[in-house]
Amino acid sequence: MPAQDPPQMASPSAPPPPSSWVILGSIPRVSTPAHGGDASVALTAPPRVSILTVSPSVFPDPPTPHFSPFVLAADPSGLLLLQANLHCTPTRQDMTRPGQEGFIWKYSNSRYFVLDATTGSAFHLPDPQATILHQALLGLVVSPGGGGHYMVAELQPFIGTKTATLLCFSTEVGEWVEKPVHYPLEARPWAAICVLSHQGRLWWVDLSWGIITCDPFADDPVLGFVPFPPERVLRCREAWGVTDKYRCVGVNAGKLRFVDTYVGKRACPTPTVSVWTLADPDSAEWTLEHEVRFTRIWVSRSYKATGLPWKIPTLALIHPKNPDVVYFFLEERLFGVDLRARKVVHCEVYGLVAPPSCCIATRFVRAWELPRAISSSGNWSNGINLAEESYARPYKPSRGDYHLVGATKQTFIG
Repeated sequence: MPAQDPPQMASPSAPPPPSSWVILGSIPRVSTPAHGGDASVALTAPPRVSILTVSPSVFPDPPTPHFSPFVLAADPSGLLLLQANLHCTPTRQDMTRPGQEGFIWKYSNSRYFVLDATTGSAFHLPDPQATILHQALLGLVVSPGGGGHYMVAELQPFIGTKTATLLCFSTEVGEWVEKPVHYPLEARPWAAICVLSHQGRLWWVDLSWGIITCDPFADDPVLGFVPFPPERVLRCREAWGVTDKYRCVGVNAGKLRFVDTYVGKRACPTPTVSVWTLADPDSAEWTLEHEVRFTRIWVSRSYKATGLPWKIPTLALIHPKNPDVVYFFLEERLFGVDLRARKVVHCEVYGLVAPPSCCIATRFVRAWELPRAISSSGNWSNGINLAEESYARPYKPSRGDYHLVGATKQTFIG
């Protein structure tokens, strides 16, 4: 085997050079930003994590593992979609339609903001007349007409029927609008994990099954479904609640990529990492780009140089520009692997505000391609001390910590 270079280690004495993209922590700090305003980002080059700070006016309560601000989307325009979950007394909320009755349980008072990272401002989205159901079903997409306009939209499938609603807020309209859509899937629970913006559309991701997509700007939106390759589709509720430790979908080099490390009960349970590409957004055909056994990575000189154990890591994300590089979490470190070369190319302590390593998963980081105004700014650091507080405080994990907040409509047909 040819000699391989050890992973690149950032110098702790000087900030790294600016990068065109960052790994953004999904859970921000709550503090008054150093330069005023509602929000600021302490930038640091990958593989360290850049930290968002939001002011108490955005999140007035002390953050807890159950109630904390959370970044739902990070757009290349510099806009961030943020949910701020505040504790409230559990209440039952009826959801009715003609011929149907349903309800949800409300456990938190959720407020939603669009942050402009270039100005540090926060726009508090008005409360819709309808109810926003689930944070993992809400996405942000920039208007194709430009002018700084955007849309925030939630897909609300009404489980047990073939109907759904797109609940949309557009800055061009200035209010929430409900758009009825045909729901193309069987009556299987939609295990939402995130919403991506790609090619002017929104893409709702269920890591066990596939992706729903549509153009929310259309007058009559049509939902399309892109299932994962048949051998990668999981049974209903298989790996429920932990799929984003082993799988992710991201936009990379202008294409959607699906990364999978899940073994489950497949006939050949060899630990591998595979990368699939959806080259055409109008197609449902995935192409396998990489499939590499972890043992091939572990035996490399570059992996040995990290000092990490031979242990299956938690998946973090795929590099937004290089389809060969995938990032993983292991023992408080974030490391990148070039799958084509079978070697580690980056390895650093990541320094998230939250959660602790026992709860880590892909949803706690975002690959964020930066607009030029931000990437060329001087607000770059080495990220060494960004999360000292999270390492210092005692923590006892419990079931459900840092969970995705929301509910699915339950229906009874009359």
